[in-house]
Amino acid sequence: MLADLHMDRLFDAIKTLQFQPTSFFTPAYITNLIHELVVKNQHQALARVRVTVFRGNGGIYDAINHAPNLLIQSWPLNPENNNLNENGLVLGLYDGAFKAADALANVKSNNYLLYAMAALYARQQHCNDVLVLNHRKTVADATIANLFLVDKRGAIVTPPLTDGGVAGVMRRHILSRLPSLGYTVLQQPVEVEQLAEAKAVFLTNAIYGIKWVAVFGNCTYERAIVQQLHRQLIEPLVKA
Repeated sequence: MLADLHMDRLFDAIKTLQFQPTSFFTPAYITNLIHELVVKNQHQALARVRVTVFRGNGGIYDAINHAPNLLIQSWPLNPENNNLNENGLVLGLYDGAFKAADALANVKSNNYLLYAMAALYARQQHCNDVLVLNHRKTVADATIANLFLVDKRGAIVTPPLTDGGVAGVMRRHILSRLPSLGYTVLQQPVEVEQLAEAKAVFLTNAIYGIKWVAVFGNCTYERAIVQQLHRQLIEPLVKA
C-alpha cells in the first residue's frame, strides 16, 4: 500500500542521514527483495513489511564506509486492519519527556526511546495510545501514528512536520487527497486544549490507515465523520 510514498520517505531519510548508496541500491532493488521475501514467508495475501537501513563495518561514529546495509522482515497482517474500528480508541497524553522538533524529527528511525516510554505509559494508563508533545508543548504525534482532528467548522487539522512528528506515509497520502474531496485542510500547531473543542479525532498510519478516537480525557468524539473519511480515503486503497 502506497509503495512509492514509502520509498520516497526511505530515500529521503537515506539522504538526510548521509548514507552513500551504491548504484544498484534503488527503490526497484528493494521492492524486488520485498516481493521475494513475502513469497518465501508465504505472506503474499497481506503482510506488514519492515525495511531497516543501517551502517555496517566500523565503529558507530567512524564507519569505514557509509554504504547502507539492509534488513527486510515480514509478518502476516490481519485483514481486519483495513476496517474502521467499531470501538473508538481511548487516547491519553504523555508528558514524561518531550520530542525535539529538529532536522531529524521527521525521520522514522530506530531511535524510538521516547515513543517506547510513551507506549509503556499508555498501557499503564489503560489507553490505546498517547499523544507525544514537542519541546514547545504542542502535539508532535502519537506513539505509532499521526494525529488529525476535525474542528467546529469542519476543517481537518494536523500538526505540521515542523512540530516534530514522524513524516507518516498515510499522513502524506491523506493530505494529498483531502482538498480534491472538498475538505479544508490546515497544517498548524495543535495545542492539547484544542482537542476539547474538536468534533472528531483520528489517528493514521500505514498499517491500519485511519483509526477513530472516541475518548481523550473527558472529551468524546463522533464517528460519522471519520467513517466517511475512511470510506473516501482508505477503502479505495484496499480495493486497488
